[in-house]
Amino acid sequence: MASQGPPPDPEPRQLHPLPRGLVELYGLLAVLFVLVPEWMAGGALFSFRDGRQGSELPVPSGAWRRLPELRLATMGLADLRRLARQQRISGYASLNRERLTARLLACLREPPTEVRDLL
Repeated sequence: MASQGPPPDPEPRQLHPLPRGLVELYGLLAVLFVLVPEWMAGGALFSFRDGRQGSELPVPSGAWRRLPELRLATMGLADLRRLARQQRISGYASLNRERLTARLLACLREPPTEVRDLL
């Protein structure tokens, strides 16, 4: 004998609506737990900006100036391609960001030809 699934419910379940006061309480709790802390954090971040003088961004560290990887990582694709054109890298327009960055790093790490000839 094959087993059949559970017998169908004789009567569909009735959903009871929540009382209006409880729905309003949930809405108030949502505002208190989500919106108010967001508003407070936004106000705190805005107040930090008012007391600052000068640039919005911190001064680049010495490592940022020394390491070409960090400088290239902050550049956009258009800036990378402009630098590749200045370095006379052939085929730079068809390279994606990773390959272009690798080619630029190779060019920036090797000494200029004039210096290489003197060595």
